[in-house]
Amino acid sequence: MPFHGATQRWPTLPYRRPQEGRDYWVVDGLFPDAGAVAARFRSRQEWELGFPHTRETWPGMRSRQALTEAELAPLEAKVRELTGARRIWAEAAPDGAYLNHNVVQVVGARESGPRPHTDSRKLCRYAAVIYLTPRPPGAAGTTFYRLRHPNGTLGGNLCAPPHANLREALGVAGLPLQAWHPELSIPNVFNRLLLYRADLVHSATGYFGHDLATKRMTALFFWMAE
Repeated sequence: MPFHGATQRWPTLPYRRPQEGRDYWVVDGLFPDAGAVAARFRSRQEWELGFPHTRETWPGMRSRQALTEAELAPLEAKVRELTGARRIWAEAAPDGAYLNHNVVQVVGARESGPRPHTDSRKLCRYAAVIYLTPRPPGAAGTTFYRLRHPNGTLGGNLCAPPHANLREALGVAGLPLQAWHPELSIPNVFNRLLLYRADLVHSATGYFGHDLATKRMTALFFWMAE
């Protein structure tokens, strides 16, 4: 059985086959000098700690205000161009919590693993990751998943209205990794931007490294759009 505790009425989701240019976009060679950007991040002294070092749900460590305004402007212009959105913005969490927008995040091999999820539809429509570890393992990028039912059949992968997240859509607090089938993986390539619909089930494919110089380092972004 791919997951335990299943009832006779299995959780279900709508299915949308991820299609490049519609549901996700890949841009290589994003920064003119990505090495300098990555070195600047590695030299930071102020970091917030996540799982497994604290009770936070996000893994590793992160630092806010990753990109400067001069770096953000062309990135957001590219996002609008790719998605066709007239306007994008970082939404404020209603409870005042800080959304992981424009942060650099560093996660090592022993700090976490794949955690299929969707991002809150109330807070973002598109999410993006920029891979910033030179010479990374390719199999440590981002994977899109679809639900795997206890009998082995495949289900959906989309958190649809009126639900804001998978907890609401599935009616359970969470499912084990075995309950998800990896459908499409985008390799980790230095200086690559991956932009995608935030309501598709996704996760980091994996993590690597054991110190700041070698761990999986990414910049993360979440935008609402219209």
